[in-house]
Amino acid sequence: MKLRLIATALLIVGCAQTVPVFVEKQPDTGTAPPDAMSNDPLAQHGQYLVTLLGCGSCHTDGALTGQANSKLLLAGSRTGIAISNPLKVEHPGMVFPPNLTPDKTTGLGHWSETDIVLMLKAGEDRHGIRQSPVMPWSAYAQMSDDDARAIARYLKRLAPVSHKVPTNVRPGQASDLPHVYFGVYQKP
Repeated sequence: MKLRLIATALLIVGCAQTVPVFVEKQPDTGTAPPDAMSNDPLAQHGQYLVTLLGCGSCHTDGALTGQANSKLLLAGSRTGIAISNPLKVEHPGMVFPPNLTPDKTTGLGHWSETDIVLMLKAGEDRHGIRQSPVMPWSAYAQMSDDDARAIARYLKRLAPVSHKVPTNVRPGQASDLPHVYFGVYQKP
């Protein structure tokens, strides 16, 4: 009986304690020059959507490992995302979130707003190549055309950032590049 009372008391005290909850802060996506957005409601809405969708969580260097580099916001990631379970497959393959800024060499500088909308809604790049479902384009296909155009407008208004990311690695190919798999950091 005494043991039951002690156990009940400990349970009540334990349940009454506050438990800290880790809340991941999304990288700020406000990298566009202020004047580039101020007179463009469509671009402002795109900025809102890019923030809401958490695009910077993958497309910002360091964000996948919890150390986002604010100078490289939306400029791509040098940490890859494994496309199969690296705990079960020796060489899982990796995709590297690309540079979304309008840099002509390393980003979307040669993409039109229409190209970006196609990528968001159909998962195809400007050359008609279907992209990996790691980029949740199948969910984004449900967004309105106006929302997709707003995101495209916003991305085209960002300041270009020259930042080259590694080339994707096919499954079965060996790689010593860092990667995550469902949030688990794997450093070879």
